[in-house]
Amino acid sequence: MKVKELLAHGFEALALPDGEREIDGVYIGDLLSWVMGRAQMDNAWITIMTNVNVVAVASLADTSCVILAEGVAMTDELKDTAQAKDVNILGSSEPIYETAVRLAGLLA
Repeated sequence: MKVKELLAHGFEALALPDGEREIDGVYIGDLLSWVMGRAQMDNAWITIMTNVNVVAVASLADTSCVILAEGVAMTDELKDTAQAKDVNILGSSEPIYETAVRLAGLLA
């Protein structure tokens, strides 16, 4: 499934510079060093972290997108950095668990 296809399933585009990226799996985590060492290439990464370092970790791990769950707001700095670094960021108003279950159902 492509990142842009998630928009038809209730996810919100917060920064979508490369909506054609394929999603192959899901990773959930908020400890950035942990995510950096464990998220796999093309995973959708679900988090509530919104500092600018999220873009750096997503880029290093080569995730297909970051999904900000629980309705957390994204700063303009995060959006601008994500656009500049070609990191897709989507939003979900649902809690992390429900976001992950919905995403897993779409990828099955």
